[in-house]
Amino acid sequence: MKANIPKLETETYYHIYNRGINGETIFKQEYNYSYFLQKYAYYIAPIGETYAYCLLKNHFHFLIKTRSEDEILSRLGTKSSGRMNDRGASFCISNQFSKLFNGYAQALNKINNRRGGLFEEPFRRIVVDSEAYFTRLIWYIHHNPRKHRLVNDFSIYPHSSYRSVLSNAPTKLEREYVLEWFGGKEAYLLFHQSQVDENAIKHLITEYE
Repeated sequence: MKANIPKLETETYYHIYNRGINGETIFKQEYNYSYFLQKYAYYIAPIGETYAYCLLKNHFHFLIKTRSEDEILSRLGTKSSGRMNDRGASFCISNQFSKLFNGYAQALNKINNRRGGLFEEPFRRIVVDSEAYFTRLIWYIHHNPRKHRLVNDFSIYPHSSYRSVLSNAPTKLEREYVLEWFGGKEAYLLFHQSQVDENAIKHLITEYE
């Protein structure tokens, strides 16, 4: 791993983001979005809680908090205990993300008669170390489709967590936490309609075209 890419630690909030190699499209068909989220839930739920996400044509963003070492061991089961003891919780967290990306890439390659890697390596991660950053990042993630001119109204974009937070449908998203964080649905809606100063977190975000 590159020296400037930090290890993923337990019980830490992260902005996780990545894109296709050289900006390649990673969601080529509509059903790719839901398939990726299914695999994401399978591999990432055991090691982390998810508060916000957005999938775009050639990149994605997630806001997560990694679980404790005991939780990770318990959720991954005894098969992972040896690796945890030998290489630590950080390895197990990174390994789950690797399984997600590799598994998705293999499925996409098979369908599209494609070979080779799909995602840039290593995937990016930034520690979310303040309440202000956490709040602005949720706004930023949900507004990403508008920012990239995929839609005029971010709230109608189907592949972000914005509407999932407002829905009553079953979800693995930390919906109640997010709503409580903003002070309820009305406050959540109002905040997303406000203009957030993106310059406050601009230095912490890599833009993808």
